[in-house]
Amino acid sequence: MVAGPSTAVANGGEAGTNPELPGSAMAAGGVASGGPRPRVGVAGSAQVAGDRRLLLLLSLLVLLLFRRRGSCPGGLSTPSSRPCKAPGPLWGMDKGKMDENEWGYHGEGNKSLVVAHAQRCVVLRFLKFPPNRKKASEEVFQHLQNIVDFGKNVMKEFLGENYVHCGEVVQLPLDFVKQLCLKIQSERPESRCDKDLDTLSGYALCLPNLARLQTYHFAEHRPILCVEIKPKCGFIPSSSAVTHEMKHKVCRYCMHQHLKVATGKWKQISKYCPLDLYSGNKQRMYFALKSLLQEAQNNLKIFKNGELIYGCKDARSPAVDWRELAHHLKPFFYPSNGLASGPHCARAVIRELVRVITRVLLSGSDKGRASALKLGPGSPGPCVCEASPFGRSLRHQGKSSLEYSGLPKGCLLYQTLQVQMLDLLDIEGLYPLYRRVERYLEEFPEQRKALQIDGPYDEAFYQKLLDLSTEDDGTVAFALTKVQQYRVAMTAKDCSIMIALSPCLQDASSDQRPVVPASRSRFAFSVSVLDLDLKPYESIPHQYRLDGKIVNYYSKAVRAQDAATVSARFKESEDCTLVLHKV
Repeated sequence: MVAGPSTAVANGGEAGTNPELPGSAMAAGGVASGGPRPRVGVAGSAQVAGDRRLLLLLSLLVLLLFRRRGSCPGGLSTPSSRPCKAPGPLWGMDKGKMDENEWGYHGEGNKSLVVAHAQRCVVLRFLKFPPNRKKASEEVFQHLQNIVDFGKNVMKEFLGENYVHCGEVVQLPLDFVKQLCLKIQSERPESRCDKDLDTLSGYALCLPNLARLQTYHFAEHRPILCVEIKPKCGFIPSSSAVTHEMKHKVCRYCMHQHLKVATGKWKQISKYCPLDLYSGNKQRMYFALKSLLQEAQNNLKIFKNGELIYGCKDARSPAVDWRELAHHLKPFFYPSNGLASGPHCARAVIRELVRVITRVLLSGSDKGRASALKLGPGSPGPCVCEASPFGRSLRHQGKSSLEYSGLPKGCLLYQTLQVQMLDLLDIEGLYPLYRRVERYLEEFPEQRKALQIDGPYDEAFYQKLLDLSTEDDGTVAFALTKVQQYRVAMTAKDCSIMIALSPCLQDASSDQRPVVPASRSRFAFSVSVLDLDLKPYESIPHQYRLDGKIVNYYSKAVRAQDAATVSARFKESEDCTLVLHKV
């Protein structure tokens, strides 16, 4: 949000924060607070008092004018039902009309699109809708406000205050939004153009640009490298409700890969397995991150100074080029072997990147309440996925088990895994409980609001998530709790982790941010989590059907692969020649 006239004039603005806002001189009637004051007599005092009364009257008139218009100066406005807030370092936009040329396409998912400001560390996130399905402005505002409330009251509590950035809902000029939509249309991936950016409501989420270090209002004048990782689900279900034995052995991500390749979503199956990344074992984590770099799909993106330099939009994207990536990374990671170019240099630079990311992922001291759930490693269920190429290679070497180091409890990966494991029953055990809630709502539709299915996502909603009992008492209350826990768990399974790195300056003693060492340099870094929208209640039937489809396809693929292996061996036996030797 941006400042309303009440804070900018009556309080004199925020001195030292935004040079465009009036400083303390305004509150003092035009006299700088730190300068000498002129002497005035009785008549002068009366004149000053009169001037102050006139200034106060003008201030009140300006305040009433802006409140009636329901907007704030600076191009951004807040909803008329909500007061303007003092400018923070993120959304103190320039006064006047918003300029679409100052914003550029940043990325998009299935339900939203993000643009980034060219100079300031801020992004705008817009909702997307199918062309024939538009929502009223009030619905869009409430949808975005629910995202803010859920992040603030639930995910920030679970993951830790330093990792979650909730943002604020802002209202933008419609002309600006329409022009911006036209400007970025050519940059959007073809596979994402089935939905349009919301240009009718004017509402958006204003958030910090997590591709930059979160310190200053403006972008820092030193290079920033940002790695975005979507780690996916890091555990194998142990619920007794699971009917497919394969789900007790192979993780959801590895199974889903086969279906995605078969349907043309991706060109080839990735070697990445989330269980390797979540293992806490550095060797397994190195393998997982290198696999993501080889086959990024939509699970890895790399930004340099806010610009995307590495990532895969869809199956039509060109093959990855490590030499080109190494060229971008070289200023950050000088290879320890001193090689200036060639494949050896590229491998050395990539190796440095992987090691630094691993160190950052294992660091952290911001302990959210998720660690109190005590659902993490140590719970029943295998810590190794049978489909992981890393595990298979070790088994071929005669090693029957993999080392499980475990994640430090303060790191973001550990906190995220804890929230993911709120999926206590798996979708197979959860779906009958969803049907119980649905039958209740069919009989008592007016109770939907009381059940908080569509919000509000407040402290009461959060407290209900802490009930980890799995003993079904047959009540709607039990079923609803498990359904809400599943929605939160699915949110954590689909979140992204942003790691921003910046080379430390020569004199970094005043830098309060954590530092991670590399072979020939040190980096200040920040870690954040995004994509924390609560998964919709209505998506549960789709998840149930998709789960069955994934498992059935994977089972058929494995059987076909086994049959092909047996057939190849049989063919080899047919080609054998029996030689008889006379004795």
